[in-house]
Amino acid sequence: MAKRRQNRARPAPKRRSTARKAPYVDAAVATEAEVKQGVKIPASLTVKQFADLIDMSAVEVIKQLMRNGMMANINEVIDHDTAVTVASDLGYKVLGEKGKGATSAKKIKKYERFSEDDTSVQKSRPPVVTIMGHVDHGKTSLLDAIRQTNVTATEAGEITQHIGAYQVDINDQKITFLDTPGHEAFTAMRAHGAKVTDIAILVVAADDGVMPQTLEAIAHARAAGVPIVVALNKVDKPDANPQRVKQQLADHDVLIEEWGGDVICIPVSAKKQEGISDLLENLLIVAELEDLKANPERNAIGVVIEAKLDKTRGALATVLVQTGTLRVGDPFIVGDISGKIKAMFNDKGKHLRKAEPASPVEILGMESVPKSGDTLTVTATEKEARIQAEKRQEEKRLALTTTKPLSLSNFFSRVSDGDLKELSIILKTDVQGSIEPIQTSLVRLNNDEVKVNILHSDSGSITEGDVLLALASNGIILGFNTRTEPGAVQIAENEGVDIRNYEVIYKLVDDVEKAVKGMLAPTYVEVIAGHGEVRAIFSARGNRVAGIYITEGKIIRGSQARIIRHSKTIFESSVNSLKRFKDDVKEVTSGFECGIGIEGYNDLEVGDIIESFRMEQS
Repeated sequence: MAKRRQNRARPAPKRRSTARKAPYVDAAVATEAEVKQGVKIPASLTVKQFADLIDMSAVEVIKQLMRNGMMANINEVIDHDTAVTVASDLGYKVLGEKGKGATSAKKIKKYERFSEDDTSVQKSRPPVVTIMGHVDHGKTSLLDAIRQTNVTATEAGEITQHIGAYQVDINDQKITFLDTPGHEAFTAMRAHGAKVTDIAILVVAADDGVMPQTLEAIAHARAAGVPIVVALNKVDKPDANPQRVKQQLADHDVLIEEWGGDVICIPVSAKKQEGISDLLENLLIVAELEDLKANPERNAIGVVIEAKLDKTRGALATVLVQTGTLRVGDPFIVGDISGKIKAMFNDKGKHLRKAEPASPVEILGMESVPKSGDTLTVTATEKEARIQAEKRQEEKRLALTTTKPLSLSNFFSRVSDGDLKELSIILKTDVQGSIEPIQTSLVRLNNDEVKVNILHSDSGSITEGDVLLALASNGIILGFNTRTEPGAVQIAENEGVDIRNYEVIYKLVDDVEKAVKGMLAPTYVEVIAGHGEVRAIFSARGNRVAGIYITEGKIIRGSQARIIRHSKTIFESSVNSLKRFKDDVKEVTSGFECGIGIEGYNDLEVGDIIESFRMEQS
């Protein structure tokens, strides 16, 4: 038995001599300068034999095994799957399977990964379109009209599955629509590093014109670098004024073609389903100009549009295939989760065997639910997927302890390290009149090394959308005489987005200038602990005490506090008393009621919001 095992472990000389003839490019593992030749690996072999087989020192092989979570010495036997994974990590292509000799051409093709730059295998792909715009301007209605006007006779009686995306056919060409209207979903995926959209449709109501969310959508599309097509909706209404809307768009640097610009503008009526075909045809024209191509011959790479946990089927994810062809049975890694494609469905609920570039599909076969924006990558084996998932989990844990997000305080050091050349800013002010002087002052700070880029500016409070835009664009948020909404505070704290509020324009500009020049001293940032709403007022020992309900977070005795009335801060002080029934307590968490006293303030009113916060050094 021992002799038979020893013979199996010894690689055949002929196999070793023929394994390195054809060079192989694996775009997922090695650059062109690092291309290794193909190898054939037997069913099992020692670490030393494997090192000789690939002409590399045993020490390097042991290091790679350790990176993959396996401790082995030079004489230890490793199995075929482990050897395949290590060889792949080191830039080699495996030509044989478990010592059975040369693999068939069909089997080799399954493991080949052609470079995306290889134009000989690239083919045109459908464009991916997102619909954006102001609330109530008809984004969802337009999506419904596009779907209804492009249903074929054979599909008319079918039930449409909501999988977050769908495809329509126009002139024998396909267009993929992300069924997630709004810039929040668009930017949430960008925030995780996924560039999904090729074209953005900006829906503007002809009877309403450019509104705050229209401007936000323009800013998000520009930050993503995607072309805009304007859908001028509700042109059938009596009070529609298309010329006024076009002028408003021009005022915000969105110049349509008839005004000498390069932005296509199509009048439509989603309600009457008019102008839909014209809109789709123009989307195809823009897609042709963009020259959208992908390589269907390589292993698939895609991005998660949405994901959920189904009670009967387990973890489900809608994936948009970006390049390559995704097939049932493919092992993959998505985020830090591994899996294998057990089944795929299109937006009609039909089973699919494969999905080509720009195809949206719902997949089964994951260990848990991934996040929107996570990248799905097909691997050679299930074991490789599991090993990579473990690596990413470890990298994530390490990143949480070592990586500092961008802030105004560390900006100059990031520039010095060569990480950044641009300071991206989202500016929010109390009134529109404050925007222009602040923008002008900030733009003057541009120099040869650093550019100050105002991604988006508007009046009003700092919202979740502002935080997502900053996160997706690696930027910061500056507020002038405005407040931050609780949801935005939570996301900013979780994701490490730097929000700074100012009451003096000079101080705001001065801090940015010092950051650009590397002179900004450590500063203190505000950390919100919680919010409470005043529900009742009563007297205690001559003082007015408020009975409050903690709506989120917690209120802490001794913490700093501000009183907010009608969305405006009217007083800042500290919490000097906190009681539950008759007992003094240190803190009260969300969902509970308590009595509160604010140092130096006795004029609380029902409906006031008390915000507890602390200052921390950034």
